[in-house]
Amino acid sequence: MFRALIWAALFATLFVGASRTEGATGPKPSPDLTRHLSRIAALAQPAPSVTIPAGEFILGSKRIDDDPYGLSTQFDDTEFPQQRVWLDEFTVDRDEVSLGEYLAYLARNKQSPPEALQKLIWHVITVHAMSDQTLARWPSLYVTWHEAAAFCTSQGKRLPTEAEWEKAARGSNGLLFPWGDAAPDSERAMFGQHHIHEIPILAAVDSLAPGRSPYGLHHMAGNVAEWVQDWFGLDYYAYMPGRNPVGPASGRYKGVRGGSWKSNIIMLRTATRSGFSPDQRSATIGFRCAQSSVATGGTGGP
Repeated sequence: MFRALIWAALFATLFVGASRTEGATGPKPSPDLTRHLSRIAALAQPAPSVTIPAGEFILGSKRIDDDPYGLSTQFDDTEFPQQRVWLDEFTVDRDEVSLGEYLAYLARNKQSPPEALQKLIWHVITVHAMSDQTLARWPSLYVTWHEAAAFCTSQGKRLPTEAEWEKAARGSNGLLFPWGDAAPDSERAMFGQHHIHEIPILAAVDSLAPGRSPYGLHHMAGNVAEWVQDWFGLDYYAYMPGRNPVGPASGRYKGVRGGSWKSNIIMLRTATRSGFSPDQRSATIGFRCAQSSVATGGTGGP
């Protein structure tokens, strides 16, 4: 308890000192909000890393044209062709980066949260009576690709490649969803939620154990969709290398995988792909970090 109070005081000092200076991401928060941000940051709990062994896995989907509403039917043609891809050993965070972790990172760097995130936190605290403890275990959100990549770099990690993300989500045998082929439900994933004011309906980053992937990762489907390292290539699967693919050399959008609290079922499939502008901030997008194995050298830097 004493240690938490010390950290809260430190984070309060850092957040109060933050303003619209170079590198800052948002306006200076009010004193009342600053106190909550500090307490949320002081409750940060880093996620453990999970080792994904080297080897082949099934990436992508087979075309299905006779079952338009079936769970196995492709979202679009970007999932083709299905193929076996080799990945060297790597590690990936078991959980999405939490809001507590991200606020602590901003405080250390004397940066304020983006304005949209400040407004959201203040709203759910004052209107919905949400506790700092609950918010600390929310996934981070309203984070651009650049900011997510910078956070991972600060931890000595990087964003996972799209192929790494897919293997971590579905295992080596191409599961339809992280837990298997059964349809999603409220015990496995946070999805299909709606709110008139776009207030996200989120679960703690280490919750919903029945929905874990074969490697024990939480929320690879739903909660928040996740940035990956790669540029999003519509036809990349048609010419990707069969070993440690890292995505196209350039592009307009960065890959986002996994679906969110707001998504319908098809977006939760482990093979469903999408992309967004790397400058996008959204209540539906967060991230987790990965790291190349020291023994193999892995798939390259961010």
